[in-house]
Amino acid sequence: MNDQLLALRVFARTAVAGSFSRAARELGLSQPSVSRILAELERDLGVPLLVRTTRAMSLTEAGTSYLARVEQILAALAEADHAVRGTGELKGVLRIALSTSFGVREVIPRLPAFLERHPSLRVDIGIKDTHQGLSGEGVDVALWLGKLEDSSMVARKLAQAPRLVLASPAYLDRAGRPQTPADLAGHRMLLGPGSLNPDIWSFARNGETSSIRVDGRITVAANEGLIAAATAGLGIAVTSLWGCRAELTRGALVTLLDDWRLEPTELHAVFPTGHTVSPAARLFVDYLAASLS
Repeated sequence: MNDQLLALRVFARTAVAGSFSRAARELGLSQPSVSRILAELERDLGVPLLVRTTRAMSLTEAGTSYLARVEQILAALAEADHAVRGTGELKGVLRIALSTSFGVREVIPRLPAFLERHPSLRVDIGIKDTHQGLSGEGVDVALWLGKLEDSSMVARKLAQAPRLVLASPAYLDRAGRPQTPADLAGHRMLLGPGSLNPDIWSFARNGETSSIRVDGRITVAANEGLIAAATAGLGIAVTSLWGCRAELTRGALVTLLDDWRLEPTELHAVFPTGHTVSPAARLFVDYLAASLS
């Protein structure tokens, strides 16, 4: 790799990652090397690209403008490399951000087949149960569940899954099985991230609607905790099929009110605003959409 191309890659990776040390680690360089390369790049250009403080690093106005152009160059080069190989094989690092439950249950089990096609590709998975700031985290693509509140985001809807009303057989043996949404008022309800409005659940059936006010005895911030509570017989929960498929398969949970429907859960691939989508991110998203369908 020639010096100029290395400098561009170091600059782009540092700008996106927001950290010299993280960029160095991802590029396989030492932190002093990254600092030296960036200083030489700024000297050659005659303008500062980065503002360095003891706590943070940010782009100057010139750096922001330069990054947009550099990313286009690097993305075009990556596409050219990808095309000329002929095999469609990807190289480099793909950085994905996703929630714990969806990542562990649905995405990671699908990775082996994708990586088998691209043996030279490395994957860096960031798992958090909150939507991550893509630019600050240096993420190529984030997988977000639910509706997007910001229409300006660069995003693609990949799939949707039904929301299900669930309980354990042991709970139903004790408390009885609700036959209508209104019957839920007499049950212990568990509230979690897949419940839409935490206070009101709205059902539909053949043009008929039914909305109930929910008073949850237990509220859990993460899907895994919600499913554990439901499996333990603590009450009735709502989550997407992606969040409970394994428990349904082995009979630890069963579905209720099967002829009624809740609003489905949407899955979006979200890309950093102002950054070119990498070939690895684009092909991974294509693969995941096809796999989930």
